[in-house]
Amino acid sequence: MMARIHPRSPPMIDGRISQYSSSEREVFTVWMKSLVINGNGCTAYSSKGEVVFRVDNYQTRRSSEVLLMGSNGEVLFSIKRKKLLTFGRWEGRKLVNSRFEKEGEWFRVKRKCKILRRGRITCHVILGCNKTKTSCYKIVGLKEKSTLKIMDRESRVLAQVMQKQSMGVGVCFGDDVLSLMVEPHVDHSLIMALIIVYGMINNKL
Repeated sequence: MMARIHPRSPPMIDGRISQYSSSEREVFTVWMKSLVINGNGCTAYSSKGEVVFRVDNYQTRRSSEVLLMGSNGEVLFSIKRKKLLTFGRWEGRKLVNSRFEKEGEWFRVKRKCKILRRGRITCHVILGCNKTKTSCYKIVGLKEKSTLKIMDRESRVLAQVMQKQSMGVGVCFGDDVLSLMVEPHVDHSLIMALIIVYGMINNKL
């Protein structure tokens, strides 16, 4: 069983504990499919089978902007792909009541050099880019694979994504059905936004 590795204190967003967090470890099922017919996106379900997050991209894959929504359709994050020749960069902006806050937290993800890390994807995440004090995360995964880990600056695992297996039997579902485990006191919506960035890197969204 995976050990409980998490920050000692709950992370804040704009001075408040996120509503999308829990004092317990949470497990989600992420289906890399949109709820909209013929659409591109993904859907995250809670352990109770309820829709928690969704992405419904009506455009083709490799869109320059992807919106992360809550279960009721409220936009939580806007994620944009920035065009760079050598290094990929993505910027996320947090919304409240589907509106950008002037001081709302946003993040920047930068992929490390592809040439030096063949087969492996490593990205640096800067949180609170519009604040005087920032924090850093790291995303580590394999090219063209959906499995990944999200860690803090001290390499403590905050969230992990792997291929979902049926309980007890150990039979894997398809490549588009994933299991997301998030440690206590970690913002679930932020983790989902970073998973979306990873999906954009692998041209899944």
